[in-house]
Amino acid sequence: MGDPGGRLARVEFTDIDRDDMRNLLAEIGETHMPFGKFGPKDYPPAGVPIMDLPPEYLGWFKERGFPKGRLGELLEIVYEVKQSGADGVFAPLRAVRGGRTKLRKPRRRVIDFGED
Repeated sequence: MGDPGGRLARVEFTDIDRDDMRNLLAEIGETHMPFGKFGPKDYPPAGVPIMDLPPEYLGWFKERGFPKGRLGELLEIVYEVKQSGADGVFAPLRAVRGGRTKLRKPRRRVIDFGED
């Protein structure tokens, strides 16, 4: 219930920190999965935005190792955000893109007008 003794320091973000965070979120919002089951082959034209990857998929990378380079760094950040329950931080980015990427393929309906 609060901090009666004032022992906890209040964290102040500088404008630089805010800008860095804004830039990082923008980069995450623009990055799509370039390979694998959520890549462009199955989700054309660019693949699934990394912020919309399922936590289980990101967990798979956590266990086996994230890709090298910037993509791996961004995937790890997205994983940590989702694990901490802060997925809502991506809501404004999704709103700009028209919502969360649908990961289920639409089922094809087959209607049989049997000739009886």
